[in-house]
Amino acid sequence: MPRVGLGTGGLNGDALQRTIHDAIGAGYTLIDTAEGYGNEAAVGEAIASHDREDLFLVSKVLPKHLEYESVIGSCNASLERLGTGYVDLYLIHWPNPAISLRETMDAMATLRATGTARNVGVSNFSAYQLSCAQHVSDVPIAVNQIEFHPWRQRPDLVEYCRETGVAVQAAAPLARTEVFEDETVVDLAADYDRPPAQIVLRWALQRNVAVIPNSATTAHLRANLDVGDWELDDADCRRLDGADRDHSVYTLPPTDWTDDAFGIAR
Repeated sequence: MPRVGLGTGGLNGDALQRTIHDAIGAGYTLIDTAEGYGNEAAVGEAIASHDREDLFLVSKVLPKHLEYESVIGSCNASLERLGTGYVDLYLIHWPNPAISLRETMDAMATLRATGTARNVGVSNFSAYQLSCAQHVSDVPIAVNQIEFHPWRQRPDLVEYCRETGVAVQAAAPLARTEVFEDETVVDLAADYDRPPAQIVLRWALQRNVAVIPNSATTAHLRANLDVGDWELDDADCRRLDGADRDHSVYTLPPTDWTDDAFGIAR
């Protein structure tokens, strides 16, 4: 899995397609989407003019679709919208305590066994929820995509993922730009003569966390990818480690069971 990818949440239509073309032109290969983003068709149109085998496509199933047949159906519908025969990684977008996790994982195992999803994983799972998924199924859980940035580092969860061989992929790795105001980020950006985004992304990579920043401008896309041939000093990484305040930039209330995108159906 590429360590830096393009997040597409909040993007759609012509703007999204331009972003994807620009991103692939800049060297991105991982494109992250989800049925809940409502933009898979636009992603599919954009990638149609590129070599599918060069891309690493990620999509996700909504929590209200976690029954066995619904998972299979959602994945097939995503493939149709994306115009491809498989996804490289398929994730459970959010856990749903109202549906048997064993049933969901059985469906994910089927998708992996048939090659519909070359890898499967989870998103927004706690260590407890991840351990439950691992307990009820033998299918390898490749990734846990979570909110991760200097203001929300979740060390216990990250450590559990590492101990059990699950890659951590950071959604909102730039804290939706909020972390750009952090004093340590500002200081390091000046010290290294790098944009704040590069400082934050480089820190995540050195913490062995993959990142999927979101940007609609070509300059930012290229800058976000320019994090591979330089490093932060260990002492500077530790300064960013100290910025943790367990601050979430997600706006979805955890008990909003009626939200169309992430809610749990009755």
